[in-house]
Amino acid sequence: MEADVSQANSAAPPVPGAVFFDGASNRRRIVALKLSDALEIREGGELLARWAFADIRRADSPAGLLRLSCLTAPALARLEIRDAQLTAALVARCDRLEQDLPNRKGVAGIVGWSLAAAVSIMLVVLFGVPLAAERLTPLVPDSFERRLGDVAEAQVMVVFDGKPCSNAAGQAAFEKLVGKLRETAGLDNSVQSGVLATSVPNAFALPGGKVYLFEGLLEKAENPDEIAGVLAHELGHLRHRDSMRELIHNGGTSFLIGLLFGDITGSGALLFASRSLVTSSYSRDAETNADSFAIETMHKLGRPAKPMGELMFRVTGKEGGKGLSLVSSHPLTEDRLARMDKADAAGPANGQPLLSPAEWQALKGICGSGKGKV
Repeated sequence: MEADVSQANSAAPPVPGAVFFDGASNRRRIVALKLSDALEIREGGELLARWAFADIRRADSPAGLLRLSCLTAPALARLEIRDAQLTAALVARCDRLEQDLPNRKGVAGIVGWSLAAAVSIMLVVLFGVPLAAERLTPLVPDSFERRLGDVAEAQVMVVFDGKPCSNAAGQAAFEKLVGKLRETAGLDNSVQSGVLATSVPNAFALPGGKVYLFEGLLEKAENPDEIAGVLAHELGHLRHRDSMRELIHNGGTSFLIGLLFGDITGSGALLFASRSLVTSSYSRDAETNADSFAIETMHKLGRPAKPMGELMFRVTGKEGGKGLSLVSSHPLTEDRLARMDKADAAGPANGQPLLSPAEWQALKGICGSGKGKV
């Protein structure tokens, strides 16, 4: 059987046939094939190669093309066939055509190892990285954490386009409130806090002792105890170093490399600061512990903890599913509210109000006149 695969003319479409590469040069030869006791490859009547059927193997090729190699030919020698009838006749004679291709067992092995690798990565993410974060957090120097907090603070200003609110009367009321909470919680005066003029209903803590309240949350508050509870909650995150722990957790390997080599001002640190800290995405255990800290602090002041839960419930009811909020990734708000209500029932709130009515109104207007001035 012989098949001539030359073209009738250069303008006509290619006639199905064979193309041969001898493996010694990159020359493309249009050849005719003859199937006898072996495969003969001829060009213009000249015998270029003779391949025994038992030595022919299939090589990688796209659909519609049969590409062959030969064990006794040069390593780069290839024969390409598009003619369907010629392909069928040749495949019928080459009983070892598929011998060196990956078999089902090999494919199954590849799939199995791939699945094992994926499971290993998931186990590291779910268990290894949190454990590393738990162990590494106490080892991070305070100076490093403060510098990282400065980077995160700058990123917060960029992400939310927030300006510090500094109306004099409002700032005085805010500092009074934070001061009472800080002293009662046993934190030193290195804690920095402020209100940012942005409509997002949120509050969060940054590494290095920084706590921020957003104007959007202040607008939804109805009394000083609601804001005091939220701030006490964020002070709890500072006390437990949750921001640092979560940053290591979410940053994973890239953050650890930065930690080792001191790269805390590069793009990686900025990315982790904006993604992990600004959204206040802590674990449920961290949130529960911060709630406990807030309840204890409010009760030491003789004030109820329930207003904090009422504020969170108000935020979720009106803002749920609309971007960042105070309760994104937190435990269920109704469960937290019930817990605070139960804690308040143990003893009446008989302490003095944290702010006078005039001071509360000044705090509510902290982003009014003087808004954005530093």
